[in-house]
Amino acid sequence: MNDIYLIRHTTPAVAKGICYGQTDLDVTESFITEAEAIREVLPAPFAAVHSSPLQRCARLATHLFPGHAVSLRPELMELHCGSWEMQPWDDLPKDEIDPWMADFVNIRVPGGESYLDLHARVTQCFNAIAAANVGGHQAIVAHGGVLRSVLSGITGTPLIESFKVFSLHYGCVVRIYPAGAGLDYEVLLNNKPEEREQHKPSSYYKKFT
Repeated sequence: MNDIYLIRHTTPAVAKGICYGQTDLDVTESFITEAEAIREVLPAPFAAVHSSPLQRCARLATHLFPGHAVSLRPELMELHCGSWEMQPWDDLPKDEIDPWMADFVNIRVPGGESYLDLHARVTQCFNAIAAANVGGHQAIVAHGGVLRSVLSGITGTPLIESFKVFSLHYGCVVRIYPAGAGLDYEVLLNNKPEEREQHKPSSYYKKFT
């Protein structure tokens, strides 16, 4: 297997505190700056490019690999947030958000997925990509949840711990490479934003401040 480069999309155009997963968001005006920082840490050439079909990923894949055929894979989309999509985290019903916060790995978002659901589809897709004999490096342009799911799988990290263990910011790049009988990884780019992302109710973050 040649190296596989995991690339998270750039900053999405959405207000902080809004829950989003498979909503097809655009990107902010910093797209070009963020994309060029990504390009600087990528080798050349690539044999295959895979992307979530959501525009914040597909647009980046097309920009980074002009003229390259991009394989759009629905399995690489972010967690399906069901009835919570584009709702403020702090306005979600307590009887829905509390059980999910207590066990987001196994409990599904109303009308959507659990983290375990995401992990199952992402793992199947990643394994197929890794097994493909394409004769060179491959790129996967996707979302934070997808990248954490892949890294959890190759390292044996419990999904419940993945957000603590893998702090992956917008525009990050992670190289996965063969190591012995398995796979290992190194982070090539992971610029911390000035303002922290919010993917939970604000009350959760107050516990740690």
